[in-house]
Amino acid sequence: MNYKKISVIVPVYNEKEVLPEFHKRLSLVLDSMGMEAEILYINDGSHDTTLEIVRDLGEKDKRVAFIDFSRNFGKEIAVTAGLDHAIGDAVVVIDADLQDPPELIPELFKHLQAGEDVVYAQRTSRKGETFFKKASAAAFYRLMGQFGRTSIPQNTGDFRILSRRAVDALKQLREHHRFMKGLFTWIGYRQKAVLYDRDPRHAGQTKWNYWKLWNFAIEGITSYTVAPLKLATYLGFFIAGLAFSYAVFIIIKTILYHETVKGYPSLVVIILFLGGIQLIFIGFIGEYLGRTYNESKRRPLYFLNEYHPSQISK
Repeated sequence: MNYKKISVIVPVYNEKEVLPEFHKRLSLVLDSMGMEAEILYINDGSHDTTLEIVRDLGEKDKRVAFIDFSRNFGKEIAVTAGLDHAIGDAVVVIDADLQDPPELIPELFKHLQAGEDVVYAQRTSRKGETFFKKASAAAFYRLMGQFGRTSIPQNTGDFRILSRRAVDALKQLREHHRFMKGLFTWIGYRQKAVLYDRDPRHAGQTKWNYWKLWNFAIEGITSYTVAPLKLATYLGFFIAGLAFSYAVFIIIKTILYHETVKGYPSLVVIILFLGGIQLIFIGFIGEYLGRTYNESKRRPLYFLNEYHPSQISK
């Protein structure tokens, strides 16, 4: 495919400290590529001066387009809105915190030109992150790889480049509970990894605390696989089998040896254990049921305060 235009999707939320430097570095990269380019910022309900900075960038750079949400809808929805409005033949998704270097975009684009549909940046190191965060991220990717129908590449975020065919496929997926890393993989097509070292955040504070990461992990698992429900079924059969076997053992022991039933402490422990297991899996069922309820409403994914297109030709 002959790629003439490239769009760069940048979801932003309270990124006033890093946006000027990010735009400077991204602009230099796009200038070096010699293509018609669009830089699409999605303001996800920022409370600082992020939107004013984006407006100012738009006045100075005709390539800048921006979307302003009516409220905070979350990063997954912001990326979706970017895909909906991007006009490029090739589309890049990248965060504004400069942990993912814009200088890698030409390398990603080279592989796209070679025939790939999705070229994703895979981290070989994660500088500036705690051991616990690295370990929990590795465990999450292993879990998703074990239970998902399609394998999600480990140590891979949203930073990638997509062909127009891949973007059009993703635009057809309109579920509200979105796990973009899974959707990027689910569409299939030819996909390739490019390795890189991830830098620490350039400025500002991360928006992802451990509670948000935990909820994001639950969102990813329940929106990408029904494995927890299958696990509940298998574990239920296993425990029921053990309980039935133990009941037979007690009956035979009582009949043959005339032993009275003892062991109330162990009985209480077993009841509490089984009750805890039941509550956990009722929680899993509730998560899936809640998502089904939300999807059945068929609400729009987002609302816009404003959409300002770039000045490049469509």
